[in-house]
This record gives sequence, structure tokens and C-alpha cells, in this order.
Amino acid sequence: MSAVAEAPITHSRVLKIAVPIVLANVTVPILGAVDTGVVGQMGEAAPIGAVGIGAVILSTVYWIFGFLRMGTTGLASQARGAGDIAETGALLMRGLLVAGLAGAIFILFQSALFWGAFALAPASAEVESLARDYLSIRIWGAPATIALYAVTGWLIAMERARGVFILQLWMNGLNILLDLWFVLGLGWGVEGVALATLIAEWCALALGLWLCRDAFGGNQWRDGARVFDPARLRRMLQVNGDIMVRSVLLTGSFTSFLFIGADLGDVQLAANQVLLQFLHITAFALDGFAFSAEALVGGAVGAKNRLRMRQAAYMASLWAVGSSVVLTVGFYVLGGVIIDVMTTSPEVREAARVFLIWAALAPLLSVASYMLDGVFIGATWTRDMRIAMIQSVGLYVVALVVLVPSFGNHGLWAALMVLNVTRAVTLALRYSRLEAQLAA
Repeated sequence: MSAVAEAPITHSRVLKIAVPIVLANVTVPILGAVDTGVVGQMGEAAPIGAVGIGAVILSTVYWIFGFLRMGTTGLASQARGAGDIAETGALLMRGLLVAGLAGAIFILFQSALFWGAFALAPASAEVESLARDYLSIRIWGAPATIALYAVTGWLIAMERARGVFILQLWMNGLNILLDLWFVLGLGWGVEGVALATLIAEWCALALGLWLCRDAFGGNQWRDGARVFDPARLRRMLQVNGDIMVRSVLLTGSFTSFLFIGADLGDVQLAANQVLLQFLHITAFALDGFAFSAEALVGGAVGAKNRLRMRQAAYMASLWAVGSSVVLTVGFYVLGGVIIDVMTTSPEVREAARVFLIWAALAPLLSVASYMLDGVFIGATWTRDMRIAMIQSVGLYVVALVVLVPSFGNHGLWAALMVLNVTRAVTLALRYSRLEAQLAA
């Protein structure tokens, strides 16, 4: 058993993982705001739209490989807990190989990718032309961006969350500086924003690989027999496949929330968009503790220590519940002020206040789903996650059909809360089996 697996599960250990993740998350919206701001200085609407639609296209495509982050964390933390250092290096290598292959495919078939994207989301001729210029530059960062999922997952598994924060700060900080130089200084416009992001992505990967240098310290990362071991590859594919299905269903559910809200009128759609920012803040906060659960539970599962797994789940969840209470109280008390900052429209402000109670309750109603996701990812019980998500989405659809026609936007928000609560319940019902198997 490894020294890390023997270390006691303490509050400081939970926070050592959670706090850097929360701080890393905070840097993401700042970059988006700067991207929009520098392009906005050009004084035209088309460049703003081009950068916006281009970024959405790529983030959506790259997100398909987000399973590399969660799958790598679960599997590598278990290998660490079992003391199998060679396997931790091999797991990172497998993730990097998947990223390289996927990135190369995106680059080779970029024309078909862009054509399909604009067929689904058409824009004006000017915006589409500028967006194609943006995409044709940024697509060369595909291997780096996808590889960073694996790098981030590995760092979390090794309980090096401070490295994740440093990585995000470096990437987004460099991106912002290059944005200002290329666009405002050199006048390169949309191409400047794309080039800034491309350079930042590859520089971030270089730093990320350095932060993961322990994985390359021995020969395990180039041990072809281990890296390409059929049983381990099948396990990796099964875990990542389950996570991908689960994530697609979850994202589809949130997308349906937006689409159905659009049918309720422009004012309610705008109000929902404002209130969704509260959910993003919730995710930024709770993700940190969910990631703590992933790493610590994974280590305990790898060490086959049921008590330690229970301690990890309990301590990480304790902090998450406390944070959710603070968020709920904060949203309820300060929600009106936050709404007024986000929009100047009197109608949208009034509508957002009507539905604020749902955004305020969301942290409390969602915290269990976040934490159980973290526990099951750490344990790599991804098949159960997939099944639980299918069941939850089914009940969410029923809630939409029953509640929205009768209660409108209140029904829509209630259905979203049903989804989050059901996600927690369906996983909680499986938790005892998880512990029992670990004890067997």
C-alpha cells in the first residue's frame, strides 16, 4: 500500500484539493470576458459574434473528450492508492495518446467539422467568414486542449490540485496578455484572439507535462506492453464510455431547459439566462469538493480500504454541504443585487426576482448529486452512473411534461430540480453495494 493511501483523511487534505480547484474555476469566466472585451474594442458587432460562435463550436467539440479528465482521475487515483506507480504513468500516457489521435483527426477533417457546425448554427456571411478564420487557427490547438483533460485528471488523482490552479492561471493569464498585445497592440483582430488562445494552449500543455514529470520519471510511460495492455485498455474504454454517455445526457437535459425556456417568451428566457449564472457559480464552488471526493475515494478504493472511502466521502461532502448552505443564503439575500448588476432591463429584473427562489435553492438541492458523482467517479463505478443518469433523465422528461404546461417557468425550474435530486437518489440507492463490494 502506498504512503499516500496510508495518510489519514483530514479536513486539510480535502481543502488542499478543493480550494485550488475553486480558484482555477474562477479564472475561466475572466478569460471569456477579456476575449469579448478586446474584440469589442474594434467597434463592430461581427467580430464579437465570430469569436463567440467559434469558441462555442470548439468547446462543444472538445467537450466530447471531457471524459478523459474524470476517467483519468478515477483510474489513476486507484492505481496510486494501490501503490502501482507504474500504472499511474501508463494511464497518463494512454490519455495523451487518445488526445493526440483525436486532435489529429479534428485537424485533418476540419473542413467537414466547420461545414457541419455552420449547417447546424448558421450565421451571417460576415460572421461566418470571420469565424472560419478564427477556427482555422484554433483547430491546431486540438491535441493540446484535449491532452489537458488527461493532464488535469492525473494531477487531481495525485492530489496535486495546486498544480491545476497554476496550470489554469498560466494558460488563461498568458491568453489574456497575448489578447491585449495581438488585438489592441498589433490590431490583428479575430485572428489575434485565435492565435493568443492557440499559443496559450500549447504553452499550458508544456507546463502541464512538466507538472506531471513524475509520470515520466521511470520507463513505465514508454512500456508498450503495459500502455497497450488489452485488459487495461478495455477497462479505460469502458469507464470513459460510460462517463461520456452520462455527460451527454446531462448536457442534453440542460440544453432542453434552455430550449423550452425560449418557448416561454423572451423575458422569461432572459431571466433564466441571468439565473443560470447562479448555477454556474454553484458548480464552480461544489466542483472543488467533488474533485476531492474523486481523488480521495479513488485512493481508498485502490487500497481496498472501505473505512477510508467512507471517511473521504463524508469529509468532502461535509464541506460541500456547508458551502451549499452559504451559497443558498447568499443567493437569497443578495440575489436581487446580483440580478441588477447582470441586467438593466426592468422586465428581466422583475422576472428574474420571481424565479430567484429556484436558483437560491439549487445549491442545497444539487449538492448530493455533485458529491455522489465524485464518489462514483473515484470508485470508477461508471456503469452505475450511466444507468442512474438514464433513469434520472427519464423522470426529468416526465416532470417537464407534467409541470411545464401547468406551471410555466416555475414548472421548468421545478423539473430541473427534480433532475438533480433524482440523480442523487439513484446513486445513493447504489452506494451500499459499492461499500459492500469493497469489503468483499
